[in-house]
Amino acid sequence: MKKALLAAFLLAASLSLYARTERVSGPDGRLTFALDDTGGKPTYTVSLDGVPFLEPSPLGLKTNVGDYTEGLSLSGFTVEPVQDDYSVPNIKTSTVHYRANKAVYSFDKNGKPALDVIVQVSANDIAFRYRVYAPRRDTRVCRVWEEATGYVFPKGTKGFLSKQMPPMAGFARTTPSYETTYDGDQPLGQNGDGFGYVFPALFRTGDKGWVLVSETGVNGRYCGSRLEGRPDGSYRIAYPLEEEANGNGTAAPGINTPGYTPWRTITVGETLKPITETTVAWDVVEPLYEPSIDYEGSRGSWSWILKMDANTTYPVQLQYIDLSAAMGWETILVDALWDTQIGRENMEKIAAYAKEKGVRLFVWYNSNGYWNDAPQGPHGRMDNIIERRKEMAWLRSIGAKGIKVDFFGSDKQQTLQLYEDILADANDFGLQCVFHGCTLPRGWERMYPNFASAEAVLASENLYFSQGRCDTEAQQAAMHPFIRNTVASMDFGGSTLNKVYNPENDPSKRGSVRRTSDVFALATAILFQSPVQHFAITPENLTDAPGWALDFMKQVPTRWDEVRFLDGYPGKYAILARRCGSRWYICGINADKKTLKVKLDLPMLSKGELTVYADDSSLKGSCRTETFKGGAFTVEIPCNGGVVLVQ
Repeated sequence: MKKALLAAFLLAASLSLYARTERVSGPDGRLTFALDDTGGKPTYTVSLDGVPFLEPSPLGLKTNVGDYTEGLSLSGFTVEPVQDDYSVPNIKTSTVHYRANKAVYSFDKNGKPALDVIVQVSANDIAFRYRVYAPRRDTRVCRVWEEATGYVFPKGTKGFLSKQMPPMAGFARTTPSYETTYDGDQPLGQNGDGFGYVFPALFRTGDKGWVLVSETGVNGRYCGSRLEGRPDGSYRIAYPLEEEANGNGTAAPGINTPGYTPWRTITVGETLKPITETTVAWDVVEPLYEPSIDYEGSRGSWSWILKMDANTTYPVQLQYIDLSAAMGWETILVDALWDTQIGRENMEKIAAYAKEKGVRLFVWYNSNGYWNDAPQGPHGRMDNIIERRKEMAWLRSIGAKGIKVDFFGSDKQQTLQLYEDILADANDFGLQCVFHGCTLPRGWERMYPNFASAEAVLASENLYFSQGRCDTEAQQAAMHPFIRNTVASMDFGGSTLNKVYNPENDPSKRGSVRRTSDVFALATAILFQSPVQHFAITPENLTDAPGWALDFMKQVPTRWDEVRFLDGYPGKYAILARRCGSRWYICGINADKKTLKVKLDLPMLSKGELTVYADDSSLKGSCRTETFKGGAFTVEIPCNGGVVLVQ
């Protein structure tokens, strides 16, 4: 017994003797990432101004070439500054000045290089990834079975999370597709409905502040990941489920060695300002190819959102081209079933008619090969390189602006490769890409210059399908600026001016009733960032909607140069400011039952005329001009209402 105790003591002493803790902070010294290799099992912590936001959390990978979660020793540590000034017109801030400190933690196992943890720390963001080595020189490939990366939050932390959908479920077995609600103030120790949670995930660490967790730099060389909640309150990185994509493709990603995993990102703030304004998703990635043309933002109309499948017809699409032309918009989206209900010959006529009106087409496609049952066509075009490139050549010949590809339903590596193949081929033909029924874009606006936007959210179609979604529209809309839309463009497809979700806008006919106001609809056109937007406005709205609302929608931008957080709380209310050129748009919505009255500090505005769109207590909107005297401005927003200020 004494010998056993002595041996245990000597082992512990030897492990502590070689334990190292190395820290790297951002350029201003406030945000710190500290890595410790005690016991050969690396862990990390995150603190802001010395206040812990993540407690000791595990690191490492389990692969077929080695278990890199234990038996590791920190053999090297270097730090160097990083700076990158770049422009991406499709994100929330068109020009970014990124400054960070980069640390490389090198680990050996059994005397050989095993793993590097590469960390970049900026003012409020941390990004880290692994570089994997093989123990033998003749080993070139590696399967990653499991990632040990975890997140251990302080007790009392609450999550704002969206549940991962089960595989091969939902409409035509097309899930997971990131189309579930965000639930706020969730206690630790849960795991959704057993499948974890999607990225991004937001956490409130008591009165300390906020943490946003996500990933970026995911392409065809890896899979997309999710968060798995543990009973002890921690979270771990989890890979796709085997059943996804009808069981085809591997759930465990494969890489070359030495090779890299995607970046894990952590954004920390005492307030929601750093969360809302973060650019970390694009800071640590690089463009993968040059744009073949100058891709521009655009606004457009689409019939499907209120008139559904039956109205993807030749005469209806002409009506929507006229609508886009009347609104001064650049595009129309021709949605599902055009191949059978319109036909290619008539599609060419539609494109020619649109060109005469100064309008171009986005054209819908089904992604599916063997991975779902979605019946809508066109089928068999986007999953095969030969057919895909033929189709894209035809689209270019008729002057199409882009494509919308739907129904992916997996985060496996081969599905990520399909996204990349579609994007790369589309660039060859000067086409922009919008994805639906899809995964979260992870740095794609910078990686793929013709990537425009993606759904990856419980979007506007659910307002059509469900009164319950209409009843909670404001609550969910007040989540997205702080979670989903912080890390990627979001193609929500909203801003309807119909009172009822039916084609005629007729309350006497069947359809979900909109609870939110017209000013709310205007506000979400700014609040939801996407460089390509197809709004849910109908030809009938030209005569039945308020003139001031139509005038606003005619001139609303879709590309922004700057964003500023002003106020808000996820699920309750959100107030942001966005700048396009020299013009500022301040937008707010309120989901709380009480009327929100808030005094906004607006140093970005100059003294003078200010256009105000606002609701009264009965959600009746109006537009007026006020004189802004500088400094602060008080706004009142009723429940389900909105406000927009323009200068």
